[in-house]
Amino acid sequence: MSNKIKLFSPLKIRNVLLRNRIVLSPLCMYSANNGVASSWQFAHLSTFARGGVGLVFTEATAVESRGRITPGCLGIWTDEQAETLKPITEFINSMGSVAGIQLAHAGRKGSAAPPWEGGIPIKTIDESNKHVGWKTVAPSEIRLAEGWQTPQELSKNEIKRIITAFADSSVRAANAGFKVLEIHGAHGYLIHSFLSSMTNNRKDEYGGNLQNRMRFALEVTEAVRKSWPRDFPLFFRMSAVDNQGWEITDSITLSKELKTRGVDVIDCSAGGITGAPAFRSKDDGSPINSAGDRPLGFQVPYAENIKSDADIMTMAVGRIVYPKQAEDILNNNCADLIALGRELMHNPFWALHAAEKLNITDAFSLWPEQYKWAVMRRAELGQYK
Repeated sequence: MSNKIKLFSPLKIRNVLLRNRIVLSPLCMYSANNGVASSWQFAHLSTFARGGVGLVFTEATAVESRGRITPGCLGIWTDEQAETLKPITEFINSMGSVAGIQLAHAGRKGSAAPPWEGGIPIKTIDESNKHVGWKTVAPSEIRLAEGWQTPQELSKNEIKRIITAFADSSVRAANAGFKVLEIHGAHGYLIHSFLSSMTNNRKDEYGGNLQNRMRFALEVTEAVRKSWPRDFPLFFRMSAVDNQGWEITDSITLSKELKTRGVDVIDCSAGGITGAPAFRSKDDGSPINSAGDRPLGFQVPYAENIKSDADIMTMAVGRIVYPKQAEDILNNNCADLIALGRELMHNPFWALHAAEKLNITDAFSLWPEQYKWAVMRRAELGQYK
């Protein structure tokens, strides 16, 4: 394989070797049963391993039941949930990819319906007197939007219990076969809501100035890094800006602090501190107001700034569509990894096709053995031209 193509060059982080720089960004599937992975999760994630993705992340995986976004969200707060993830990680790793997990807590954005049902808040008890939703929690009693429940403000003891839940979940994740772990600190979920002055008006050591508002994120990170194997990489996803008081300078400051606590890669997203699917408007707190306003690679500058100013590896995400575009991001030293979400849902074999488009000489050799013989046969007959 040509060493000139950076997208397909290996990257070693700690003691884990990624075969290429292509990453499946965590994609919520809303298809688990009480946090337990279903056959959908296996089918979904195994596809990207077959498709040649270097690092395959699970969806946001809750560290406690009230940390789910919807009742169908994946969880790892029990050993049973972790056990159901083992066949998934075993398959991903057997295909030469690396299995990664994103640990998350939805905070005040929890107890919602899936997006195809409007993403609206769900009642704690439905018409048949069945418990469906749950009481949400947050740093302060500030609701997400009109129509959403007012979250319960977390006590300091409850904060400590959630930190422990993150740490315990990381142990289960390692036992389940994951080799990369990402802490979800973006998009208005619990950690981000501690960071933002808009959603955190606490008067104790977890609120007020920037250092206090970063405390929860840093304590979660410290606990996870202590519990997560030393040889395995730790990522942190953040909203680099949210247009509601959290700016790129804050993210750079946080990234520097995270690096000293053992974070290896910053996953650079943006927005999400306000608004929800059913209540989204032109003023929803996102740096970009609508999908149509999002140019190609619109979040790449955040990855570039944090990589440069915080001196830490970054992962770029956000409308990265074309192989040449991804290659240019890497060659221009804007990021170290390329995360794809919707583009991989649209084309799970994007990585294998990218190898062809970037003129890697032995591109067809990257296909799984079960496919390779047939795909190469068609190529020899000129049927892909």
